Amino acid sequence: MSNSEKIIVALDVPSLGEAIALIDKLPEVTFFKVGLELFVSTGADILTLLKDRQKRIFLDLKFHDIPNTVAGACRAAASYGVDLLTIHATCGKSALQAAAAALQEGAEAAGCPPPKLIAITLLTSITSRQLAFELKIPLELPEYALHMALLAKEAGLDGAVCSPQEVEQLRQTCGDDFLFVCPGVRPSWAEAGDQKRSLTPAQAFSSGADYLVIGRPITAAADPAAAWARICDEL
Repeated sequence: MSNSEKIIVALDVPSLGEAIALIDKLPEVTFFKVGLELFVSTGADILTLLKDRQKRIFLDLKFHDIPNTVAGACRAAASYGVDLLTIHATCGKSALQAAAAALQEGAEAAGCPPPKLIAITLLTSITSRQLAFELKIPLELPEYALHMALLAKEAGLDGAVCSPQEVEQLRQTCGDDFLFVCPGVRPSWAEAGDQKRSLTPAQAFSSGADYLVIGRPITAAADPAAAWARICDEL
């Protein structure tokens, strides 16, 4: 798989029409992220459209609830046939295990392969200062992210979402068979926006990321296709 196939473009737009316009502008992109805003706006329609176009899908809904509820959500989401699905590691081990088991059940019932279930370690918008003073977590940020990734691995999940700044340490500890998806990736020529812990795409891949999620540097560009091509060329 080429590096360009490992770049997930974030469809962070509020409507199906705007999503379709972006997809049409980016025919070379094979993997798209559907997050909360677009999914709440369109429901499964956007997933059906992407599947019809033979695109891979990262359904980034970041489930976070009690074990019974996240299990039910994962069981239902399994029928969509997406490739990646997210849940917050802070649900706790019992909820993570229940979610993973329910995802398998749902996929078997739907007759499709189960999505890879990956855990959110810590949102990439959170800084070390916020972790300490707002969330009152007495761990250094890299240590906390590692703890969350290990919790997910122990619970039987397929991987974790982390900032590219943490992925090298997490890769060394969790091994090569654990997926790492890194949002908060910004080319050197793009604005950082609300991402506080970012690296360039090349740096993120060299640090051990399996997939990168890139949104605004591509989707908000005057020419999204040109921005996509520039990122691929730099890799």
